[in-house]
Amino acid sequence: MGKDNNKQQKKVKSGNVAAKSLRSILGGYFLTKERTVKHLPFLFFLALLAVIYIGNSYYAEKNIRYIERTQKKLKELRYEYINTKSKLMHSSRQSKIAKSLTKKGIKESTVPPEKIFVKEE
Repeated sequence: MGKDNNKQQKKVKSGNVAAKSLRSILGGYFLTKERTVKHLPFLFFLALLAVIYIGNSYYAEKNIRYIERTQKKLKELRYEYINTKSKLMHSSRQSKIAKSLTKKGIKESTVPPEKIFVKEE
């Protein structure tokens, strides 16, 4: 029975320690202790690091969204470029140009071009 009493006393003591610590934190009494005041600059440093870490993660997410948006625009512009290039190649074929010019009254020449030679003096 002696062992059971010791276990119960340890549980009660550990419960009291936790309750005292919780009361100290919630009541703000731990801030008045000299040991805590001595460590305040380090705690402020840790808080500053936490704020910088959070800010950095928001900045990274913002950049990721910007990159995804830019890649989507680039993909759309690439499709538009390919489509326009295809239309230009189709409309600049000789047969297409000949058809459009015959409508305006210009006929395609059947005589091949001749070279002009200039004599140098």
